[in-house]
Amino acid sequence: MTSTPKSERTRIAIRDAAIASFRQRGFDATTIRLLAGELGMSVGSAYYHFPSKSHLIQELYQQVQAEHRAVVAPLLASEAKLAPRLRAFLHTGLDQLEPFGDHASEFALAALAPGSDASPLSAHSEAARQSVITLLRETVEGSSDRLPADVAALAPEALYRIYLALTLAWVQDTSPGRARTRRLVDNGTRLLAVALPALKLPPVRRAILPLMADVAKLGE
Repeated sequence: MTSTPKSERTRIAIRDAAIASFRQRGFDATTIRLLAGELGMSVGSAYYHFPSKSHLIQELYQQVQAEHRAVVAPLLASEAKLAPRLRAFLHTGLDQLEPFGDHASEFALAALAPGSDASPLSAHSEAARQSVITLLRETVEGSSDRLPADVAALAPEALYRIYLALTLAWVQDTSPGRARTRRLVDNGTRLLAVALPALKLPPVRRAILPLMADVAKLGE
């Protein structure tokens, strides 16, 4: 049995402590100095593995995406139609944010700051971003509702930006249980189910494709 090198064990310990702290304390109160103290290591050693808090937030993003995939996969396996598949993706995605609800605005502010490495659209977030886009592609391509090829090609990137906008709505939602955001998911996917047949009509595709292309490029 191959043992994990000490350096990697240290990195994992810092990552796990950071994710736990993000959940418990939020973004602002979680610092590398705090984590080093909790783990009984030097601040320099912690910085060696994670040069900034932005590097730690990427670990959180990837953990959340892994948990999202694990939860939604069986739902996608049992549902063929696109609208309910997308509804499952969105609801389970929001479910993964609930443990951070008390500190959601802190994460949003960090992500929205101009030039922030913590932005989901930053180069630093590439791995986590592609994980979500891949899951969205599987959500679309695994559906029995066959989208026109040009629409299907743009859908994952465009849906990812829509998903980000939905998470911002979730952050600002003060309704009990953030019910308004949940209704937005339900009503939006119902509308999608009704609108899907129209996507096969050339005039509709000519109207929607430029919009989808622009949405898919937002943040680049």
